[in-house]
Amino acid sequence: MKISGRLIGLAGATAVALSVTVAVAIGAGAASETLLSQGKSATSSSNESSSLGPANAFDGKSTTRWGSKEGVDPQWIRVDLGGKKHITHVNLLWEAAYGKAYQIQTSTDGNTWTSIYSTSTGNGGTDDLTGLSGDGRYVRLNGTKRATAYGYSLFEFKVYGTDPGGNPSPTGSTPGPEPTTPTPTPTKPSPTPTRPGSKDLSDPVKKEIAMELVASAENSSLNWKAQYKYIEDIGDGRGYTAGIIGFCSGTGDMLDLVELYTQRKPGNVLAKFLPALRSVNGSASHAGLGTPFVSAWKTAAADKAFQQAQNDERDRVYFNPALAQAQADGLPILGQFIYYDAIVMHGPGSDHSSFGGIRAAAIKRAKPPSQGGDLVKYLNAFLDVRRAVMKEEEAHSDTGRVDTEQRLFLNARNFDLNVPLRWKTYGDPYSILTNPTP
Repeated sequence: MKISGRLIGLAGATAVALSVTVAVAIGAGAASETLLSQGKSATSSSNESSSLGPANAFDGKSTTRWGSKEGVDPQWIRVDLGGKKHITHVNLLWEAAYGKAYQIQTSTDGNTWTSIYSTSTGNGGTDDLTGLSGDGRYVRLNGTKRATAYGYSLFEFKVYGTDPGGNPSPTGSTPGPEPTTPTPTPTKPSPTPTRPGSKDLSDPVKKEIAMELVASAENSSLNWKAQYKYIEDIGDGRGYTAGIIGFCSGTGDMLDLVELYTQRKPGNVLAKFLPALRSVNGSASHAGLGTPFVSAWKTAAADKAFQQAQNDERDRVYFNPALAQAQADGLPILGQFIYYDAIVMHGPGSDHSSFGGIRAAAIKRAKPPSQGGDLVKYLNAFLDVRRAVMKEEEAHSDTGRVDTEQRLFLNARNFDLNVPLRWKTYGDPYSILTNPTP
């Protein structure tokens, strides 16, 4: 049984713009840290394309990104804060192409850099780096080892701190060229991110659990990796539904996926269908697609590059925005998963039947923890609203993935999705008894 992936308007999904305001007391009588980097001038060592420039990482939107040239180390991205600031906190929201090893560095003149944070064990997702201490006009992420075969890519690079006052911006000095080798890190221990892997759905094991939970509802199987080749028209007015997350020819995300795949691998078996995909976008039509397209999709599914493209688009459109919003709302792993499953089915829009609308309606009923609300009360309110929305469309009127899965975990107070997990989806029993291998 395959249930449709989303309730997105046929004109295409409108992504959720996420912004988090941070104000942390530095000390008695001291100033609070503020977001310093948004909208400020940015430069980078390279860009994957003209549409993936460094300004995207500082625009306050989790739906735009900077991407470096693929396959090259080191790479960097920096922001000019306009004057000397005291840096206390950096938040990085990575796309699927993240840094395994990188440094956060400050400079007063753009020439000489001092590292205030360093890691060689980056695992992507969100890196919330608190407890930093450094001064400078310029802040740079210096990537020295990629985690994937691609480049470095950030949805957001947020720099927080304070303005010490009485520190005019440097004059008569032009930032110098970037070094091609990493600046040595300081001898003192680097601060540790506040997000250990076990506290975040982006932890590889927790993310695998999330993928298997979604697959039980979307594919009646825990083997989500078997769905790269899946494609059919389920008669919901969205054309073809395909792949690991239900990309649809009628809602734009299938087009985005094939464009990404073609950018990375020109001349692939799906590239010739791009004109037809652009033509049918926003409709249920198969014009120019049909059996040849279905056959080509299944052929492409055996290509590791196409599988990676599916993973990356899933993360860009659904997983990363859901995770970022859940973290902003103060939700633990279970709440992060609840958001992710909702955005997969309902889409990242703002109307009442999309993720943004469901969240807005839930907040009217109960405040999230970030606003001082009770966690259980808020998540129950979110699930209540989502359940009502599901009942509005026949294809999603079976609310088992809420009632006998997510609500089950919530009632058990399994906020970290710890194994063993046992649940039912649409009446079928499933279990994850030990931590899976990602």
